[in-house]
Amino acid sequence: MRGRLLFAPLLLLAACQQPASAEPALLAPAARIEAHEAPGLKTAIFAGGCFWGIEAVFSHLRGVKSAVTGYHGGSAATAHYERVSGGDTGHAESVKVTYDPSQIRYDQLLQVFFSVGADPTPVNRQGPDEGTQYRSALVPLSEDQRRVAAAYLRQLGASGLWHAPIATRIEPYKAFYRAEDYHQDFAAVNPNHGYIVRWDAPKVAALKRLFPALYKAAFTRG
Repeated sequence: MRGRLLFAPLLLLAACQQPASAEPALLAPAARIEAHEAPGLKTAIFAGGCFWGIEAVFSHLRGVKSAVTGYHGGSAATAHYERVSGGDTGHAESVKVTYDPSQIRYDQLLQVFFSVGADPTPVNRQGPDEGTQYRSALVPLSEDQRRVAAAYLRQLGASGLWHAPIATRIEPYKAFYRAEDYHQDFAAVNPNHGYIVRWDAPKVAALKRLFPALYKAAFTRG
């Protein structure tokens, strides 16, 4: 399916609009309440605008075993790129992250997400991309994740780091639908794409700068 990029440029432009420049990273505070997850791989879902950049950030983290782009919040019937791009399906562009909590905790994923991945204050928008499909949301898949996520959002709201209220919401899990193949590992497959160069590569650079102990150079393919 990745070969289809050659005849689908208009589809890709509609998914993630061309930005003028990347927004600066803002180091979010370390979580006061840490996750305490049992041994074994865990999974969580994050929505924060165009899923290419969120996938790229998580794919460069130690302890992350896979990051898969997809759609969450709507039905199976509308979990397709062309429909989601309309903004009326209930879906958000999302990334399902599988990680090893012995190497990276859920609360650390949250700190990275809000530091270099997504601004928690816009409503239905991230950077140049606008619509309900670009909303910022956390989708915990365990009670511990839910507890940590709720506490962390309260902590962000009280931190004073952002001038606007925290808009990120916790959403109940419905179903995650994997996005089309040409969206998977997009930053790794298309490093010279205009959107990646101007918007998402700076996110990865900020990850390396702000979280050197968590960053890894290799891109974990989804």
